[in-house]
Amino acid sequence: MQHILAMLFFAGLGYFLLRKAKKWPYEVQVNVAVIMSFFLSVTLITWTLIKISLNGFDVREDLPLHLCNFVSILLPVFAITRKKWMYEILVFWILAGTTQAILTPDLVNGFPHYHFLKYWIVHCGLVIFILYMTFIFKMRPTVKSIFKSFFALQLYFGLMLLVNSIFDANYLFISEKPPQGSLLDYLGDWPYYIFMAELILFPYFFLIYLPFHLTRKKAISQKADPNF
Repeated sequence: MQHILAMLFFAGLGYFLLRKAKKWPYEVQVNVAVIMSFFLSVTLITWTLIKISLNGFDVREDLPLHLCNFVSILLPVFAITRKKWMYEILVFWILAGTTQAILTPDLVNGFPHYHFLKYWIVHCGLVIFILYMTFIFKMRPTVKSIFKSFFALQLYFGLMLLVNSIFDANYLFISEKPPQGSLLDYLGDWPYYIFMAELILFPYFFLIYLPFHLTRKKAISQKADPNF
């Protein structure tokens, strides 16, 4: 029940924010984007510091190297610079990577535990943030963006293989599936689910890109039609 309520809350929050933000001056829109990015990053850093202070930090689990956590750390750089290439990579990482996390949360603690709050703030916050950058700043991916994001993810995958081998860790869930269950459970046992995930990644990215493609075609047709 808490899972459903968390999704409904953040869906409502995102909808409200996007509607209001369209009416703000450009400077306010930029400032809100930067504040959002730092809020998500600080939330993750604070969670890490709490784990350290309670002697609960485990280098095999708590480094900010799971994809959504890693993106949260990078987010302020993107919010400040608003580089197109960063958007092209992050839009697919966020929309693809958070789907599993939101639909099948890897959580033990419920509300109001800080781990619960951090989990939902970061994952849903990332989706709200990238939609904010998309609709407020009119940033859009292209077909080439799919390939950029995919190959960037392969580089990150290689880095996590190295990190996991050094620390005997499971970042990016390469070594084993999430213990709480996830969409990976439908892709077979280790290591087959890794290969299956790689195979469906391109179609998944294209599926995410499809709404952008359709809206772009509609916009072009409207400009070409003198009745619009």
